[in-house]
Amino acid sequence: MGRGIWCKIPYPTFIQRPTEIKCSRTLTTGQHNEQYCIDIVRKRDYEGFLCSLLFPEAVRRSALALRAFNVELAQIKDTVSQKTIGLMRLQFWKSAVEDIYRDDPPAQPVSAELWRALRKHTLTRRWMLRIISEREKDMEDKAYRNLQELEAYGENTQSSLLFLLLETLGVKNVHSDHAASHIGKAQGILTCLRATPYNSSRRKVYLPMDICMLHGASQEDFIRGSRDQNIRDVVYDIASQAHVHLQHARSFSENVPHAALPAFLQTVVLEDYLQRVRKVDFDVFHPSLQKRNPMLPLQLYLRSWKKIY
Repeated sequence: MGRGIWCKIPYPTFIQRPTEIKCSRTLTTGQHNEQYCIDIVRKRDYEGFLCSLLFPEAVRRSALALRAFNVELAQIKDTVSQKTIGLMRLQFWKSAVEDIYRDDPPAQPVSAELWRALRKHTLTRRWMLRIISEREKDMEDKAYRNLQELEAYGENTQSSLLFLLLETLGVKNVHSDHAASHIGKAQGILTCLRATPYNSSRRKVYLPMDICMLHGASQEDFIRGSRDQNIRDVVYDIASQAHVHLQHARSFSENVPHAALPAFLQTVVLEDYLQRVRKVDFDVFHPSLQKRNPMLPLQLYLRSWKKIY
């Protein structure tokens, strides 16, 4: 009988105290939040995901949190049926950022990861809010009036993200900031260009109207997927401006610290698209441009290893 009683008594070391149980749950929640950010970036911003993998391990999680934040904002426009709903979601994120800086993040995976990043790094609230404000303007769902408007969009969204990534890397350097500004503008321009086939299939065209008018290209030409020379001329002019910004960004390379280079690996992605669109004579609707470059991970790794952008 004594042996039977002994078998029913649990061994004391297996009993968890309430505080231990709480810590265990916190760890599980933290892992879930991190995995959520990894998954959403890998699915919605695969190239940004690859770039993030080449960040130093100590800041990689924070970089993924910032990219997840950017993805959450970027996908709002395409996932809502009404502008009002989109603006409400953006207002949620504006409030979330304020709460994060008050040490009271909402119970949402990306918010929780941003709060964790903020506790680890000095991140400027202004850059986050600037991304949100530009996304609010973008909800107007109109074509850009000119190239300068498109550049401003890239500056306020992509450059702001790069400034935050530089802060996770501990980089405070005026030359890095100038480079980030130009890279962001180039990325904004090429993101708009790359999305043209998708947007056209939804009967939407956002390319700068001044350049379209210059070459006599109408929105209907893009909607029906025209591959005429005047459409290629529009694409050439827009791509050329992105190339100019990449060249300007690289002109600062000698004065940019090596610590900043992981944040600038996106230049490999931009350069890859420019080369591919050039090979198809600036036919933005060419099927090859809709496919991923299988060599891109290797190209990113080599650029990271050479410490150049």
